[in-house]
Amino acid sequence: LHDALPIFYPKDIKDVPDPKVTIGSKFCKIPYRASIFNISAMSYGALSKAAVSALNRGAKLGGFFHNTGEGGLSNYHLEGGDVCFQIGTGYFGAGKTINGRRYFDESEFTKRSNLENVKMIEVKLSQGAKPGHGGILPAKKNTREISDIRGVGIGTEVISPPYHTAFTNNLEMLKFIEKLRSLSGGKPVGIKMCVGDFDEVSSLIWDMKKLDMYPDFITIDGGEGGTGAAPLVFTNSIGTPLMDGMSLVNDLLIKTGLKGEIKLIVSGKASTSFDIIKLLAMGADCVNAARAFMLSLGCIQARECNNNTCPVGIATQNPKLVSGLDPTEKSVRVYNYHKAVIHEVREVLGAMGLTSVDQLKPNHIKIRK
Repeated sequence: LHDALPIFYPKDIKDVPDPKVTIGSKFCKIPYRASIFNISAMSYGALSKAAVSALNRGAKLGGFFHNTGEGGLSNYHLEGGDVCFQIGTGYFGAGKTINGRRYFDESEFTKRSNLENVKMIEVKLSQGAKPGHGGILPAKKNTREISDIRGVGIGTEVISPPYHTAFTNNLEMLKFIEKLRSLSGGKPVGIKMCVGDFDEVSSLIWDMKKLDMYPDFITIDGGEGGTGAAPLVFTNSIGTPLMDGMSLVNDLLIKTGLKGEIKLIVSGKASTSFDIIKLLAMGADCVNAARAFMLSLGCIQARECNNNTCPVGIATQNPKLVSGLDPTEKSVRVYNYHKAVIHEVREVLGAMGLTSVDQLKPNHIKIRK
């Protein structure tokens, strides 16, 4: 008899509660109780108002969060769903233009970050599809409403800089995070990045430990992430794949003793229950998805995202095409997709003899070569 070894027998799904994770370090006054599966960053501008509205309403129905993307906080993000307000290098919705450069503006940020729907703030350093390259919004997708939200000229091509003007080094960035946390009333603040140079990432996390200053969460975006607006060389060749980037950051958080304080959010082609379970077992605390939720909206992968001609009204600002997407109907599909995935996660956990995602370990995942 192997009494020293735990023996897991399958559990009934009724014994496996809806998996949640609390995001908020010791510095955070208003921690957020998040679903383990949420909507990744997609801006209004890249997506239509109908698509953004449907995603946010679906998040409200299902009790999960919706990341705004770097394009600012629109009314379509405020239809009742929980929001992660992303601050990119262009500071859209949280900044202003001075002599052609974009700068962070405390009053603009405070006004939006203190809204009830906004539960978290994410500082975007880079994304998987184009790490080290600023965001791109083609001129033909930059409508009057979008230009007002972003604080830029109407009908102009909007290219975010690849760098932040609010900070230039690790210490300045960590102080910026503290400022955002304070201005938002103590909400969780995190950073998003696609891992590039391993030594740079290691230096950043060790600085967090030495300075006792750190974000409430880190979002790792895999190099396999997608967008319709990125140079192919960046999409195909630049970013570190999710599993490699996530493993590096997770190991560093463990070595520095920050694993319990900083939650690890990951994104990069995750769409199924097993995708989520695999990533959680390997160290993630929750998972974000973009393309999977676009598919739940009715995306047919026409690959017209950057041309303003999306035939199903998701990635276009053409009013005739947008009118074909009913936010009320599609929000239910978003909700149903999330509900089905979470149900299946619970089923698989039960089949493994587990009752919580906290029990998942790397040795639960077998890799055949």
